[in-house]
Amino acid sequence: MNYRETLDWMFSQLPMYQRQGASAYKKDLTNTIKLIEHLNHPESQLKMIHVAGTNGKGSTSSMIASVLQEAGYKVGLYTSPHLKDFRERIRIDGQEISESFVCDFIAVNKLFFEENDLSFFEMTVGMALEYFAQQEVDVAVIEVGMGGRLDSTNIITPLVSVITNIGMDHTAFLGHSLSEIAFEKAGIIKAGVPVVIGEYNAETQPVFLKRALELHAPIYFASDLMKSNTHTSDLAGSYQLHNIRTVRQAVAILRDHFEITAEQEYKGLLNTTANTHLEGRWQILKQQPKVIADTAHNSHALKLVLEQLEKEDKEQMFFVLGVVDDKDLDSVLPLFPKTAKYFFCRPNVPRGLDAAVLSEKAAEFGLNGEVCDSVSVAYQKALEVAQPLDLIYIGGSTFVVAEIL
Repeated sequence: MNYRETLDWMFSQLPMYQRQGASAYKKDLTNTIKLIEHLNHPESQLKMIHVAGTNGKGSTSSMIASVLQEAGYKVGLYTSPHLKDFRERIRIDGQEISESFVCDFIAVNKLFFEENDLSFFEMTVGMALEYFAQQEVDVAVIEVGMGGRLDSTNIITPLVSVITNIGMDHTAFLGHSLSEIAFEKAGIIKAGVPVVIGEYNAETQPVFLKRALELHAPIYFASDLMKSNTHTSDLAGSYQLHNIRTVRQAVAILRDHFEITAEQEYKGLLNTTANTHLEGRWQILKQQPKVIADTAHNSHALKLVLEQLEKEDKEQMFFVLGVVDDKDLDSVLPLFPKTAKYFFCRPNVPRGLDAAVLSEKAAEFGLNGEVCDSVSVAYQKALEVAQPLDLIYIGGSTFVVAEIL
């Protein structure tokens, strides 16, 4: 199979949570353990950093990778989901995995995948670990897909574990309280391995402390230890300040394993986009009118993004808005401004919520606008009506942003 045929097989034959939802979620690590044994344990050859959290784990993973790159190390980076091309998920020093490796890995292991009914995510975790091991990276930054305890990435033993924050997301799988979700995220804490907690509250801190104590894992609360932050990142968005503190605390621990100067840390944060090619985080696509795309998709993240939007200098605000069908709209929609005009759309994935359904639900919260046939049509209509001093925001789902990018 060529690359396109390989991707078609991957997407159509194997469950993929980001596209399908609950039917693709696996509740144990049995298959992943089988896979890494089948691959002769590539993870055993790697030094790794493991990053979990409700929001900010992609940005945090990318900033850590960028700092290590600036320090001169060969750095693997595994993130999900991708925006435009599957290969974005697996990079070394910002360069995507080759099409030929993707094709060869699937071809060699296809029978094993079919016989063991591996999920899309389990398969890609194995691909990333195998690629990083073959390419002999100095270190790999591994982002959790969802949760932590039962996530396919949780077969690794890292140098440091990072949990960015806890918010109400994926509650059908992770729990209906912050403490329950924190328990799932805390599942990445390993015996004796330092863990950095980015943000916490009275409900989540005891969960982290209990788990760390049980496993004799040194625990660091970045929001307490890094109160004065003099560093910035090229990843725009005021919410990145929390992630920067988390990254800096993780880097402080990583200095026990790698030589990283203060200047390299500073440059790594400032050059994150150039070094890792991360997209979709407060990404400005156009000026006059100003167009901002952001992948924030749950109440915890959207609250921060919408607060920053309110501070933007603009006249009228327009939203190109689409969501997936398992989104808790009762917690998300009240956050959006009633004075804006909305162009409702359905992201082009099986989980995409019908735009008419979204519009009807949004109207219950005083949000009014137009139902559009697609994300691209919604964006074009917004551009047609927006004046030079207006602002257009594209978001609600990673998939909405992906279609525009």
